[in-house]
Formats: sequence, structure tokens, C-alpha cells
Amino acid sequence: MARKPDEPPRELLVLKLLPNLVSILALCSGLTAIRYAIAGNFTLAVLLIGVAATLDGLDGRLARMLKSESAIGAELDSLCDFVNFGVTPALVLYLWGLRPETSLGWIAVLVYAVCCMLRLARFNVGTKASLGEAAEKTSFIGVPSPAGALLVLSPLYLSNATNLVMHPPPLLVAAWMVGIGALMISRVRTPSLKRITIATDLVRYALVGAVIVVAALMTYPWTTLLILCLGYLAGVLWLALRSLRKPTIG
Repeated sequence: MARKPDEPPRELLVLKLLPNLVSILALCSGLTAIRYAIAGNFTLAVLLIGVAATLDGLDGRLARMLKSESAIGAELDSLCDFVNFGVTPALVLYLWGLRPETSLGWIAVLVYAVCCMLRLARFNVGTKASLGEAAEKTSFIGVPSPAGALLVLSPLYLSNATNLVMHPPPLLVAAWMVGIGALMISRVRTPSLKRITIATDLVRYALVGAVIVVAALMTYPWTTLLILCLGYLAGVLWLALRSLRKPTIG
């Protein structure tokens, strides 16, 4: 609705713009990762994708904390997620290991990006899987786009962790990219770190474990990232087996 000529302009606290600023910074981080991938600096490209994923986890919390949720903020976050986790990782992996198979590699890039777009669209409209509302309280339906972005780069982690001794062939990299895209749009239950609870007696051990993980990321980044991805996939497999073992009613 347009403001009347005699109506004073509405004012907005600058602090309430912080969540949108964080989303924009995440977008800049993801786009800059593409630039460094083109230059051949894949270490920095992966680091910037990780920065984008971290910022993505902050903008929503800031919006709720500052009570500045808005429709434009939600759309901005979704668009940034598609670029950062649907476009950027696919292009980084393409530039790293799919150039020898240009046509097939590009098809894998397109498939992954489209799967990420569909995953985000399903999340935005609030579509619930056949598992029902209870499943969403403890886990996601399909791999979330930030987790998919980190998972799809696993061939790069493997190659660097083994000092290029185990460099996956392009066909395998392309198949891996398509597989992660399929997991994103699947109905498979995946772990939700935001909803994991622990006993109060174990909090101190959890904090020590977090310190160990951070220290390992700083000391052995590629190996640690690879182990984290394998652990996440193990969690996905455990949830899938657990759902299959549940008795059906009726």
C-alpha cells in the first residue's frame, strides 16, 4: 500500500536489517567460492562454502531473536540457499573433477542443481512427507541443501585427504553428484542436528567433543570433513533402517 503524501515515513530499526545482511553476506561468500574455484584454489572455495553454510544457520535465528521475520527475508534466504548450496558446490566440483567428461559432467551439475531447487521449494511450501508431522520434529525429510552441499564435495575431500592418491574418476564423481541430488528430493529421513538432545550429565563431554572436532578441522580439514560426511551418511542409513523396522498399523 502506497504511503499518503501527508503521512510520515515509517521508521525501521537498522538492527532489524541484520538477518537480511547476513543472508547477503552468505550469498557473497558462495559466489566468491566460484571465483576461487575458477582460479584453481579449491581449498578456499570449500572454506567459503562452509562460511556460507554457517551464515545460513545464523540468519533465521537472528530474525527470530530480533523479531524481524518478514516475507522478503524468507524469500531472500531461499534464493541465497539455492545459489550457495545448489549452484556453487556443483560448479566447484565440475571445475575440480568433471572437465574430462564435459558433457556428462554438466548433465550431473544440472541434475544436482534442479534437485536442490526442488528440495528448497518443497521446504518453502511446507509439504509434509507420508511419515507425518511427528517425523519433522526429530528429523528432516530428505537431505537439507546445506548438508547436500557439503556431502557432494566428498570426492574432493577424499582426493586431498589422500594427497591425490585416491582421485575418483569423473564418471564416479558425476554419479555421486546425481546420487546426492536424489537424496535431497527423496523421502528418506535424515538427522536434524537442531533437534538432537543429550542428557545434562553429558553436556561437558559434548563440549569437549565439539572442541576436538573444531581442532581437527583446523589441523586435518580434509580428513575431518570426510569423516563427518561418512558419519552423516551413517546417520541417514540408521534412520532409514529404523523406519523400515517400525511395525505398520492396520
